[in-house]
Amino acid sequence: MTEDPIPHVPVAIVGAGPTGVVAATLLAQHGVECTLLDRWPGVYPQPRAVHLDDEIYRILARLGIADEFAAISRPTLGLRLLDKDFTVLGEFHRDPSRGANGFPQANMFDQPELETLLRANLKRYPDAVLRGNAEVGEVRVGAHRSRVTFVDRTDHSTHLIDADYVLGCDGAKSLVRDRIGSTMRDLGFHQRWLVADVAADAELHQWDGVHQVCDPVRAGTYMRIGAGRYRWEFRLLAGESADDFGTLDALRPLIEPWTGELGNDELTLLRVTEYTFRAQIADRWRVGNVFILGDAAHLTPPFIGQGLGAGVRDAANLAWKIAGVRHGTLTADVLDSYERERKPHARHMIRLALGVGRAMTGGGRAGDAARRVVLPGLRLIPGVRSKVVDSTTPALRSSALVCRSHGLRRLAGTLCPNPLLANGRRLDEMLGASFGLISAAPVDAPTEATLHRRGIVVLIAEPESALWAWLRRGHATAALVRPDRTVARAGRDAAVLCAWACTVVHPTA
Repeated sequence: MTEDPIPHVPVAIVGAGPTGVVAATLLAQHGVECTLLDRWPGVYPQPRAVHLDDEIYRILARLGIADEFAAISRPTLGLRLLDKDFTVLGEFHRDPSRGANGFPQANMFDQPELETLLRANLKRYPDAVLRGNAEVGEVRVGAHRSRVTFVDRTDHSTHLIDADYVLGCDGAKSLVRDRIGSTMRDLGFHQRWLVADVAADAELHQWDGVHQVCDPVRAGTYMRIGAGRYRWEFRLLAGESADDFGTLDALRPLIEPWTGELGNDELTLLRVTEYTFRAQIADRWRVGNVFILGDAAHLTPPFIGQGLGAGVRDAANLAWKIAGVRHGTLTADVLDSYERERKPHARHMIRLALGVGRAMTGGGRAGDAARRVVLPGLRLIPGVRSKVVDSTTPALRSSALVCRSHGLRRLAGTLCPNPLLANGRRLDEMLGASFGLISAAPVDAPTEATLHRRGIVVLIAEPESALWAWLRRGHATAALVRPDRTVARAGRDAAVLCAWACTVVHPTA
């Protein structure tokens, strides 16, 4: 009697949090089959992340859930810095209207609601299969295929899957990271924080942005994350634990500056828990065709609200590259660009979060005194103010898919804008899942045909349009934009740019 063959999938994804589901959706949009394995039967019910920026919102729009996310999220007005006596030290406003990426710059939400949207949307794509109650116990890395072993938690049966690619989106305690011999490197940050979620029947009448209490002893953060839902985070003192604040009466002294005279009967304590905030990054993100993404690859302190976004960026960076290699339009060596591009970017954002956290809460009494002097004036300095309120993240470094050679650095590696075009559609909608050539001048017919055979969409930037102005600011007349909307290369000679594009992107079959 012969044994049943082991099922094979192009991509196996371990972990169905936001990073895993976004990766699966993007792969399915590119026509790549994948199986998503998660130990939980459904969405993990506890809220964790509460913020994402316009760059991540733009990725959600490409998944097809922009309107749905708008219905469950709340644009926030920016950041207010307070001292320990709740005197306002500084206020930095963000525009809740649509910015360069087409969406508000800062958005608050409840993570379980977002994950519910992501999973419901995934069902639209038959190429992506989500299997819950599947606890992965082993990943064996192979030269060409890797084998994933998991247990069905409903009947304790063991199953095997062979995959051409394995994506480890399995969190801070990642088994996949362990199996590729990767180690988390500590970047020197370890703090215990109390996190409390409260629902209120009445308005709190607070400024509708993030409040940061700059207190070296009891640093704290307040955020409104829904119509009647609020979050507080406070640094725990030595000897304290979440159990000390498990009731409204115990929590009330911390949150009373915001809740005022509201009675306990008008407040509902939804959750109190303790988190240990860390700053860590994995020393390697890939072995063979096994990759790690999200918290498996990096942990970011929450001071700039980029933890969830970093994992979504990983998925958006990697998925189209795997699809291109599988479809033969990209060579296999472009997969090296995933870690080369994402690791420095993630490290920069972690260090930025560390810097912001220390600037707001570090330095003891001396730091407290310095903040009282320095912070009130920061908002009056245009260059500093713009840095604080700007949600733009750093450009990606040079790679096989980012050409930042001399004279071409200004746009390469950055995100292109996502304006409304003359036809009433946004740029992302016009490009779809394809590369795009944005040019200020018409492209001749033979060149356009050559680009078309490679699946590259040609868009002409009309004079004085938003795209035309963007190219001009970048001292370019044309730009090649990748499917993740990163500029691969820009310049003033469209013919040279087209020739380079043809060496990178090969004709579709």
